[in-house]
Amino acid sequence: MFKVNTDYESSLKHFRLALFDCNLCTLSSVEIQFHIAHLYETQRKYHSAKEAYEQLLQKENLPVQVKATILQQLGWMHHNMDPIDDRISKERYAIQYLQKSLEEDPTSGQSWYYLGRCYSSIGKVQDAFVSYRQSIDKSEASADTWCSIGVLYQQQNQPMDALQAYICAVQLDHGHAVAWMDLGTLYESCSQPRDAIKCYLNATRSKSCSNTSTLAARIKLLQAQFCNLPQSSLQSKTKLLPSIEEAWSLPIPAELTSRQGAMNTTQQQFEHLRANKDNLNPTQRLMLDKLETQYTLMPQQQNTFSLPRNCTNQTSSTREPWRKQLSKSVQGLYKGSTSFLTGFNDQQPLFSTESSQYLLTSNTIKNQNGHLSLPSNSSQVDYLGHLSSQSCIATSGGQKGIALEKESKPSRKRSLGSETSMHAENTSNSCPDSKRLSDNVHQITGVDISNLNCRDFMSPNLAIADNPQHSALLVEKANDSMDIGTCDKVRSTYPATHTKIDNYIFSLPSSSISVATSPKSIEQTNIHTVSNFNSSPNGLHIINGGLQNSQMSVNVDLPRVNSESSPQIPSMTVSIHSSSAEVLKACRNVDENGLTNSHILLDKCPPPRPPNSPYPPLPKEKLNPPTPSIYLENKRDAFFPPLHQFCTNPKNPVTVIRGLAGALKLDLGLFSTKTLVEVNNEHIIEVRTQLLQPAEENWDPTGTKKIWRYESNSSRTTIAKYAQYQASSFQESLREENERKTHLKDHSDNESVSLDNARMKRKGPFKTIKSGINIDLSDIKKWKLQLHELTKLPAFVRVVSAGNLLSHVGYTILGMNTVQLYMKVPGSRTPGHQENNNFCSVNINIGPGDCEWFVVPEDYWGVLNDFCEKNNLNFLMSSWWPNLDDLYQANVPVYRFIQRPGDLVWINAGTVHWVQAIGWCNNIAWNVGPLTASQYKLAVERYEWNKLQNVKSVVPMVHLSWNMARNIKVSDPKLFEMIKYCLLKVLKQCQALREALVAAGKEVIWHGRTKKDPASYCCICEVEVFNLLFVTSEGNLKKTYEIYCLNCAQKSSGNLENFVVLEQYKMEDLIQVYNQFTLVSSLSSSSC
Repeated sequence: MFKVNTDYESSLKHFRLALFDCNLCTLSSVEIQFHIAHLYETQRKYHSAKEAYEQLLQKENLPVQVKATILQQLGWMHHNMDPIDDRISKERYAIQYLQKSLEEDPTSGQSWYYLGRCYSSIGKVQDAFVSYRQSIDKSEASADTWCSIGVLYQQQNQPMDALQAYICAVQLDHGHAVAWMDLGTLYESCSQPRDAIKCYLNATRSKSCSNTSTLAARIKLLQAQFCNLPQSSLQSKTKLLPSIEEAWSLPIPAELTSRQGAMNTTQQQFEHLRANKDNLNPTQRLMLDKLETQYTLMPQQQNTFSLPRNCTNQTSSTREPWRKQLSKSVQGLYKGSTSFLTGFNDQQPLFSTESSQYLLTSNTIKNQNGHLSLPSNSSQVDYLGHLSSQSCIATSGGQKGIALEKESKPSRKRSLGSETSMHAENTSNSCPDSKRLSDNVHQITGVDISNLNCRDFMSPNLAIADNPQHSALLVEKANDSMDIGTCDKVRSTYPATHTKIDNYIFSLPSSSISVATSPKSIEQTNIHTVSNFNSSPNGLHIINGGLQNSQMSVNVDLPRVNSESSPQIPSMTVSIHSSSAEVLKACRNVDENGLTNSHILLDKCPPPRPPNSPYPPLPKEKLNPPTPSIYLENKRDAFFPPLHQFCTNPKNPVTVIRGLAGALKLDLGLFSTKTLVEVNNEHIIEVRTQLLQPAEENWDPTGTKKIWRYESNSSRTTIAKYAQYQASSFQESLREENERKTHLKDHSDNESVSLDNARMKRKGPFKTIKSGINIDLSDIKKWKLQLHELTKLPAFVRVVSAGNLLSHVGYTILGMNTVQLYMKVPGSRTPGHQENNNFCSVNINIGPGDCEWFVVPEDYWGVLNDFCEKNNLNFLMSSWWPNLDDLYQANVPVYRFIQRPGDLVWINAGTVHWVQAIGWCNNIAWNVGPLTASQYKLAVERYEWNKLQNVKSVVPMVHLSWNMARNIKVSDPKLFEMIKYCLLKVLKQCQALREALVAAGKEVIWHGRTKKDPASYCCICEVEVFNLLFVTSEGNLKKTYEIYCLNCAQKSSGNLENFVVLEQYKMEDLIQVYNQFTLVSSLSSSSC
């Protein structure tokens, strides 16, 4: 599910958890490993992906189809990778992998298509053409393949052949934006602007069109040129190509389909008819006799494969009427009997369903005026950079690989042969094996597959196939060929059959890859998903006739972790007022009930969950509240105690302290770009490439709709290089401003021009900008002057202070208890978020430009979480930019204000916020943890919520709570109660677990720790592990400690036989800290 929603990090984490778990799983380890490799590939982590794929290839008894798919992925990935040495070497490796894949599975049309793309990119036109035709022969026609063939013909200066290929593409997929654009380019090159405009318009109507604005500008230019042409020249001019209406009405392109590829298919079908002659009715036999007569007259010397003219001597304009007649005759015979769809004796279908589709669809697109138009429910296809060597996310697609489905409306039904796979980097790929699919479907159901509809039997977001022969293909076709839900009906009616291969039993075809359909979101059109290779219907692997789980072991000695929320020890047994001896006594005999993986929230606190929107809702006039602001005139104002109280008051989600830098005489120049370059110009920084958009809006890349998802690409550079970019951006802006002023002087209607500019700014095309983020200033040797300057700040906003909870963590958490710097140009964005573990944050604008802030109170984060879920986003992990209209309709108040140079913005605990730079500026920021009950409560709640969401808590709250008990005297009863309860729960857990381990005969080895050692996290699930650490025996010997929690260790080895338990604290030390942590009076606390 995470993978379908493009939350790749969360998906990768869950697949790793599944791979590590020794319990039974519906996916095999091979499938899980393939998912992990493909996730790396999808994220363009090609080195990791290649390693993962190659590890899979090393496995023994790897099914042939799995091996072919992996090799296919490796080949396509090499094609899409940025060339390390040179492009030719990259393509050579890609071709080698694809050829090896075809050796394993010669019938893979997708591999043939990829091979053609690779040949095209290095100029081997003849080899590319042969590969494309093989792809069509093996998997029937796909829009992508025909589009690529059209590009080849156009490059060889054969416009008529190119036209026919493009027409094939758009007839197969009416929403193929790239084919429409290429067709428009072809018409434009032949000086037929009217037809070019129509093609470009059809391209813009496709949802997959990624450059609508550019096309719109091109259409305007062509329309202007067309209108300026004299009417006489238009009438007298000879057309090089048929008009789009004429081309659409043409039959199957003779120059393409009557050549060797089509003849091979026709001949195979003709031979099949001969073999089953006895089953034909009299009329069909008479037609077959005529076909036999015509077939014997065929000149064998003309059975050659026609390539582009520049590659072979055979002309592409050769017409062969007898071939067309034969093809039509076979089609007529094919359409004369529906039983021919499945062939005789349950063999493959007699004729390609795709071939007849050209004729069937040719009359359905014209409107009443005869003009070409796209259907309103046309499917969308991503931009295909046909023969370029552009980088893109690799997907396997097709019938044997990873099918990436495209968005289509539920009512859309298409021919079985039509399928287009897509992926997120504008590459559209498809090669389904529809012949065998047709055979398989009809063999099982005995009814017309297009009439099946099983929406009532399955989730609308997931289709799972478990077909005896083509489970992968069935699910691949779920959206396009039989509507969603069809394959589930097939699956629920007929159980899978199996064949034995090397002592394993797999569903047929062995290790084919099935695909789950995905939910559609406003902004998401391309989904990557892979499903079962070789799982049995019940999710178990059958080995030598029996069920086997080689890693599972029954543990009778050590109690299992109880994941239920009810505590194993009644809550009234101990409380925060109990002594440590009473707590330890209550932990005895824990093995009778099992261990509890307990939380550290107070029992009276409800389980963490997103809060409902506050009731009653605010009236609309209060949804834009004024931002709490305090103006400082001198140093005394900055250190006035009520300022601290005002900022930390939970009723104030944000406070802007105006003029702080001036009042404290802070030297902001120490953080200017000029000084940063002088001090450490080679310092590495992270760069985010973004789109320049209005602050209150967030549009998709095409500028057609507002969305929540905010995309940005990460890279790295140095401070010096980004400084050059920042300066050049400023100079370019000055130049544009001067040109704009000159332009305004030449126009009398300035308001009209300004309105036009605003409209263009709103809808795109959007300019690309870069923002420098997360610049680490923690090194006191490099940034001594900068860090010293910040000690002038009041104690409650300092990076380090006794009243700052984060100062008691004991080690560095970059960006939280250290300073980070941001270098910005206008439009640089920090997407919506809450701070890690809901801690407060401090942000100072260095200048010289301003920043605009948007702030939502903590009470409303549940509403924003709901909006994220509706838009297929992860509130905690995804990048999102709220739609202000949505928030207004949901009665969510939004504070909006400008931060000027020298202003300090205090973000209170749990506040949601997002920021955009208005001018060129730098900012510095860090987190602060006020010593308040509300801060601690929100931090612990988020700590527990992160566990439920499988998100790592950057702040280790258990570790921090014990350090607070050692270092701080607490006078606030509420804060004391929460900290003491956390200590109680942890002490109980440590003692109970330790006693259970000893009782089970497991040795607990003393390990110890130093004060500066960071907190420990499980390497699998990333939860905090306190005191008792589980490490592998091998890691313990090598002193390379990979830490596991008890839960993950037991999943890996039920009796922990492969693990060693290390202890960091003596129980006596923990007992002493627990007993000494007591509530003190406010007077004694202040005196300390």
